[in-house]
Amino acid sequence: MENSFKSIIERSKSILILLPTKPHLDQVAAGLSLYLALKDKRDVTISSPTPMTVEFNRLVGVNRIATEVGNKNLIIRFSDYKANDIERVSYDIEDGQFRLTVIPKQRILPPSKDQIELAYSGVSADTVIIIGGSDESSFPAISQKELSGSNLVHIGVKQLSLSANKSYISFSRPASSVSEVVFGLIYESGLLIDPDIATNLLMGLEVATDSFVTGNVTSDTFAITSELIRAGGKRVAFEQLQQMTYPPGSIPGQVPQQAQNLQQVPTSQPTQQMQVPLPNQPMMVQPQVAPQSQVQQQMIPQPDQPQPIQNENQTQDYLEVQQKIQDQKNLEKDETNENPPKDWLEPKIFKGTSAS
Repeated sequence: MENSFKSIIERSKSILILLPTKPHLDQVAAGLSLYLALKDKRDVTISSPTPMTVEFNRLVGVNRIATEVGNKNLIIRFSDYKANDIERVSYDIEDGQFRLTVIPKQRILPPSKDQIELAYSGVSADTVIIIGGSDESSFPAISQKELSGSNLVHIGVKQLSLSANKSYISFSRPASSVSEVVFGLIYESGLLIDPDIATNLLMGLEVATDSFVTGNVTSDTFAITSELIRAGGKRVAFEQLQQMTYPPGSIPGQVPQQAQNLQQVPTSQPTQQMQVPLPNQPMMVQPQVAPQSQVQQQMIPQPDQPQPIQNENQTQDYLEVQQKIQDQKNLEKDETNENPPKDWLEPKIFKGTSAS
């Protein structure tokens, strides 16, 4: 029996694509691209044990990734409703449609629409395709009994390590990314690569290769990139993938950039807090060491600056000292006027230079 990827897909009626725990963007992009390529031809579902985060929102179809594996059985649950209040449950077929009837006990209200919860359980898949990963712990779902009879297929850039009782078909090979491997499988199977698939694969390839600078980039990588762009794939700058554009302060706990800048600017001088003296208590003045230039400036009172508060005795002493200084200056001035220099009244002779 041929075990090419194309033949495996053709023999499968239902396919389950499993992503590993804590997947990388390249792995999610590859899994979603394979899902989009198969969804119109087969009954296919995609699941991840780890919920998708914001970084994967740029991928097309990310909302199709489920966190719970299983779509075989439908479960109807009534939340916040006592099971003893139900008298019986019956069903019938009406106009070819199934109808389920829940009959409560007498004088008991039936469950409301808001109390109805729908869920699925059980796994039904002919083929399980696991993307990336390293060992069995990367895919907890493959240990379920429902998948014991399913064909296990692995796609990645390195071989998978599973227990001895697990057999699988590997399409793994050394490549720059899982997206590059998935592109080859889709292309060889004759499946259509539309712009959405091309965009996902291109994004996964660029992120995995750090915009084509890693050592595992080959000429095939650039050839595949050219094919994806030709198929309508849109490139997304790597910086845009790493930095999501959110308004400043929209994320709880995040300080806006302007507030951060204000916090980082040091103040030129430490702020001094004014101490208001209590009534009938002297005000304590702490001496401060300042440069000589600042001391001279402080000695000259400025018109717009408040003068230090002094008590009545200090003010009187200050006025007396100022008066004595002024009297001394006036006395020296009078002596200078009464006793002019001896040569003041003598004629002055000015000597000039000859013009000749």
